[in-house]
Amino acid sequence: MNDDFHLTPLAADADAADLLEALGPMEDRPAESQYCVFRSGRERFCFPVLDVEEVLDWPLLTKLPLAPAYLVGIFNLRGVIVPLIDIAMTEGRRPGLLPKHVVVASLRGEGHHEDVRIGIAADEVIGTYSVTSEDLLEQAPENVPHCIGMLRHDDRLALLIDLRRLLEVFPGPSI
Repeated sequence: MNDDFHLTPLAADADAADLLEALGPMEDRPAESQYCVFRSGRERFCFPVLDVEEVLDWPLLTKLPLAPAYLVGIFNLRGVIVPLIDIAMTEGRRPGLLPKHVVVASLRGEGHHEDVRIGIAADEVIGTYSVTSEDLLEQAPENVPHCIGMLRHDDRLALLIDLRRLLEVFPGPSI
């Protein structure tokens, strides 16, 4: 056993300052971020938890005539119309086999613009992961323009989505 490592019990009436002191200096701990990981088609994707508004079961959709193939439809989320896209459409999802979930992401509006919500079809929501910068890879596959890197989790990789690029590659309906 390492002689440098000692656990010291805290008193039951310890205040916040005592708890922070017991944790040690903040500089010694690596910064962590949380990411939501989900599967769409055969690929795993992720983006920061702060961009996720919520995860839903498959909603009642309204199809749009003459919509691009990736735009599955739109749905009502508590009075807000949200476009639903399928980023796995290029992999040839089996006909009649719908995804089970929708990950609703929110892109913060700049200036006086409202937030933009977009639903992403997900076959499986794998979970949230706390990761350090060592788990993030800066490189992304060249054939996936809406991804800016990869996240290493559970000995697997997930493509890191940039919501701004996603909206450029898969623009939602405009009225």
